[in-house]
Amino acid sequence: MCLAVPGRVLEIEERDATRMAKVDFGGVVKDVCLEYVPDMQVGDYAIVHVGFALQRLDEESAKQTLELFENLGVLEEEFGDAWGKAARDAGAERPAGTEPVPVDGVEKEARP
Repeated sequence: MCLAVPGRVLEIEERDATRMAKVDFGGVVKDVCLEYVPDMQVGDYAIVHVGFALQRLDEESAKQTLELFENLGVLEEEFGDAWGKAARDAGAERPAGTEPVPVDGVEKEARP
């Protein structure tokens, strides 16, 4: 499922003449294109869909939406541990070398 998910802009940079940002989605940080919302600033919240910020969102609405998504399990489905979920669904052990590893204090999915 593809959702538009709120995230907080952590940093902004110009990459190949494109305005890009590191955006935090409740602990998962992804690269996001800011071309559709060029006035976004560090600390702002945005609604992001398939890697593009679509509009600004106030902090309270963003946090409420992230909490709701987390309670529904949507964040794990969208950003979570895909290897672990696939193993659980199959009733198997997760493949060797796919354990989540901490990156800047946050567990990230390992890639084989």
